Amino acid sequence: MSLKDQVTEDMKNAMRAKDSARLSTIRLLLAAVKQKEVDERVVVDDAALIAIVDKLIKQRKDSISQFSAAGRQDLADKESAELLVLEAYLPQRLSAAEIDAEVAAIVAGLGLSGPGAMGKVMGEVKAKLAGKADMGLVSAAVKKALSN
Repeated sequence: MSLKDQVTEDMKNAMRAKDSARLSTIRLLLAAVKQKEVDERVVVDDAALIAIVDKLIKQRKDSISQFSAAGRQDLADKESAELLVLEAYLPQRLSAAEIDAEVAAIVAGLGLSGPGAMGKVMGEVKAKLAGKADMGLVSAAVKKALSN
């Protein structure tokens, strides 16, 4: 079963359970998927769906920090609940040590060093670790590896 089919099935289950918070988040995800399919005239596969989920999670994290800074805990809590629902659709994330090891192997394989190589290394790392790791942690690991 594809990830998209799983999301659709989860939406049906949320409707049956009358879980309105989960249902609205899943509908938001499916709307983003449909938007991508219509805009680009493609059928979204699992990798593209994971990229969409990553984007939505990043938006939720930004919103949570903004709402918390503004003293709107009610809205921050709503975003946190959406974040938990969305994170369920991501594959198992790599640990910081695993990210460091992958980045070190890629940097060694490319034979690059210095901050000027950041873009080239990030391109390679992003292709290999997309959906498997938090890109914020990956970026920090690349900076660390290139400074050594």
